[in-house]
Amino acid sequence: MDSPNEHPPTDPLTKNNLQPFFVLHKASKSSESTPRKPSKRRLDSSPKVSLNNENMKENLKMEAFRCVWSKIDSSIKDVLRSINADVFDEIGRWVRESFNAICSCRGPVDTSKSSLPYPFVHNGGIVRNLFTGLVFTKNIETVDDILTFAELGLNLKSRGCYVANISSLDFSTKNGIGGCLRAFLRQLLMVDIEAADVSLLVSWYSDHGKYEKPVVVIIEDMERCSGALLSDFINMLSEWSVKIPIILIAGVATSTDALRNVLTSHALQYLSTSTFFLKSPSERLDAIIEAVLVKNCAGFSVGHKVASFLRNYFLRQDGTVTSFVRALKMAIVQQLSVEPLSFVLKFLVDEGDNKRSCCEDLADMSEELIKHAFELPSYRTYSVNRNNHVELNAMSLGQGLSELQRLQELWRSRLMCLHEAGRYHKVALLDLYLEALDPESYNSRLSNHDRDSAKDKSLLSNNDKLFRLQKAEVTNQVIRKIRDLPAAKLSQLLKSWERLTEGTIEVHEKIIELQSQMVSEDVKSHKAELTDISKRHVNRCRLNKEKDACTSNDKAMTLAGQTIRDNMLPIECMPFHELICFKDVDNLQSALIGDPRRRIQIDLLNFYKILKCGCCSNSGGTLSPSMHDTSIMYLLAQEYGDLINLHDWFQSFKVAISSSGKKGLKKLASPKKRKDNTYSQNNSDALIQARFCRAVMELQITGLLRMPSKRRPDFVQRVAFGV
Repeated sequence: MDSPNEHPPTDPLTKNNLQPFFVLHKASKSSESTPRKPSKRRLDSSPKVSLNNENMKENLKMEAFRCVWSKIDSSIKDVLRSINADVFDEIGRWVRESFNAICSCRGPVDTSKSSLPYPFVHNGGIVRNLFTGLVFTKNIETVDDILTFAELGLNLKSRGCYVANISSLDFSTKNGIGGCLRAFLRQLLMVDIEAADVSLLVSWYSDHGKYEKPVVVIIEDMERCSGALLSDFINMLSEWSVKIPIILIAGVATSTDALRNVLTSHALQYLSTSTFFLKSPSERLDAIIEAVLVKNCAGFSVGHKVASFLRNYFLRQDGTVTSFVRALKMAIVQQLSVEPLSFVLKFLVDEGDNKRSCCEDLADMSEELIKHAFELPSYRTYSVNRNNHVELNAMSLGQGLSELQRLQELWRSRLMCLHEAGRYHKVALLDLYLEALDPESYNSRLSNHDRDSAKDKSLLSNNDKLFRLQKAEVTNQVIRKIRDLPAAKLSQLLKSWERLTEGTIEVHEKIIELQSQMVSEDVKSHKAELTDISKRHVNRCRLNKEKDACTSNDKAMTLAGQTIRDNMLPIECMPFHELICFKDVDNLQSALIGDPRRRIQIDLLNFYKILKCGCCSNSGGTLSPSMHDTSIMYLLAQEYGDLINLHDWFQSFKVAISSSGKKGLKKLASPKKRKDNTYSQNNSDALIQARFCRAVMELQITGLLRMPSKRRPDFVQRVAFGV
């Protein structure tokens, strides 16, 4: 059987390690009279790789995954780094102020007494205050906090601080005070220390730091630490708080009461606390969705049901952004593994010269793949609605992908315009994003518009026609509240709309026209106030100004409704969206939540697909000696009930793996070597027993097999066999 790391050679020259060669001979008469055909194989040039090859398509998918995920991953890291930048800057300023406060009360440094705590200060007393920053993470899970505090440590190092990140696991009763002190010193001294002593840190700091840089200790999750150990650690640090300017930063997930719940009163009196607040998980999720899915940084998108599942999965994981990123990565893997043409994502990610070669790459595809693209349900619906009959070739497919990108850009700009309007009322982007993805909401908008168009316009006001949507409550709320915006905020909103709609001429011109109307109305009202300053006229001007503002708000609200109704096409309603949009929520759920035991059983049955074994794939489910031992054992166990007799199982396994080579053994048998045959037979039986025991252990480790009670030592019990 082939090894899982070995691939069958594809080139016939390399199959037997043969090298190409030439045979020089005199040409025959027939070859002299007949013109010679060009050779199919050219040794001086490599043939152009075609997308018709299955291995080539798999390589393209792997390359597409690397390109897409690397861009998404870098975007997520940039977003999380930028969203915490303001808080990190505030913490950095506080660290510098705390360090200056420590230096201001410190007396002259005496290197001969550097190993003694409690240095004398200018006022003649002893200072044991420990500056402590409480960073409220607003998280229940610590997965995100680990990454956040790692970024905080790097940020403080870039500001010239010595930083040590200590985990809550270091403050366990098992490790003791020596364990957390060793973890603290190891990161600063960069050596392994057996005897933990703060005097080592003092000598290191006096030699290298020269009292010019603070030492920052970051504890990622204070509430998970042992209270007694943490209190002892704080008492120890406070003794050296002036000689070594140590500043403590602790992560807190709940409230300020956590200090009193964890620390002793003796340790609390040495803390001088300041508070800092990170962004909430929902705010971080909104920033990730905007950067990755809304702005479409890598071409990949998800359907409405998948987006709803990702939102619910995020909430079920206690608002952990890491779980959402993991689910998004799994969705990309599922899309690339299911859709044959999903490797076009690489073409959408590439820019510049690589993007111009997209048509050339598409031209290498087989007719079967091109036909598959034009048989997608989204394109058939699109072509039927528009009576569009185009030639099915690579060029039209490239044009379809360009149209898909254009429609996505329109959808993105409309959604961001809505989000800008929702910022004034603290509406989350995630809620707007889910409604913008819903194809049923879009279809209801079209049906309502067509039905209302047939009615008498006097029976239904213009605004009611635009906003009568049953499944877009958040969108309706945002649009209606535009009417209540003051003139200054409305002007800011229109400026942001102008920036977001630069690619669309019609909407962009309407926004500029509305802005000019607002400016002209302000100029008229200002001139009227200057010409007549009587009270009656001032009141009249004020009423006219409010009326003009209401008119501008109504126009902005109507414009928003029209653009959403006409241009905000969900991704699932766009042609060729199946190539870049993942919609199979059931597969994603099973991959994330999953049934590992069922997955193991399927892998044992289809092992030849994983090992790429060609000799067992044609067996038709029958036992073959070349099969993997664990797979043979699993197939044999299907013939038993819940309890399996070990002796019968072993005999069946022995027959299965010994079925090959029996005829050869009979031919090689000789009375002169009977003793050697007996020895080899005993050796073979021992090897079979060892293989049998190993397969039983593997089935037991995977959870498919367990030992029953001690009364039946010659039986094993199977667990959920059968798929």
